[in-house]
Amino acid sequence: MIIEYHRPVTLDEALALLLRAEPPTVPLAGGSVLNRASTPGEFAVVDLQSLGLDSFEARGNTWELGAALSLQRLLERLPASGSGPAVSLAKAIQHEAAYNLRQVASVAGVLVSGGGRSPFTTAMLALDAGLTLLPGDVEISLGELLPVRKECLGGRLITKVTIPSKVRLAYEYVARTPADLPIVCAALAQWPSGRTRLALGGFGTAPSLAFDGGEPDGLQVAASSAYASAGDEWASAEYRAEVAAVLAGRCLEGVAEK
Repeated sequence: MIIEYHRPVTLDEALALLLRAEPPTVPLAGGSVLNRASTPGEFAVVDLQSLGLDSFEARGNTWELGAALSLQRLLERLPASGSGPAVSLAKAIQHEAAYNLRQVASVAGVLVSGGGRSPFTTAMLALDAGLTLLPGDVEISLGELLPVRKECLGGRLITKVTIPSKVRLAYEYVARTPADLPIVCAALAQWPSGRTRLALGGFGTAPSLAFDGGEPDGLQVAASSAYASAGDEWASAEYRAEVAAVLAGRCLEGVAEK
């Protein structure tokens, strides 16, 4: 339950509030997670609306996304065509949430709270997204952050998320219906150098990185192995392992066509 609401106008004010020992204080961007009735405990929120953290900037070979940028705003700013990651990233964003929720869900909010079935987090993991944290302008990759989100982010504020803009990206999934979150999803990014990263979603507390190498040989075997024990109430491990390999192959074909 939210017991205090603050709307600072400077980053220093926001950090001072987040660093307090009591009450527990967390950043609020869109509020799509914190406003849920199921959110446990009492806590204070720091509204980020006045801090200018909702930007989208193209810088060289990267896109810099403000942490509070909404998914819908990001979707609208992505190029509609081209050989970069925009088209497949848009597909993952649209699979993540319907229009109304995309209006409030923020880039950083989804990456911090998204579970293993999050399409957007899966795509961003494949893109090797980097995050900037205050205080200290700490740079950390999404892959490093995901296993330690709760421990790492106490008293810290994500200010921006950086992704490469000159890579090819493919996103594929299997779900019970087109509107459902995935039982298995795969996102594959490939750099001009040949570096290839495959991330899998659909299971567990966070998406997982199945492959990161210079040549995609063995990609489907790596995908299958990564989900060899991924069984739950939604699907058996055998099914997920088989589907992961198929989706990895489709993604590889997809980036080759771009």
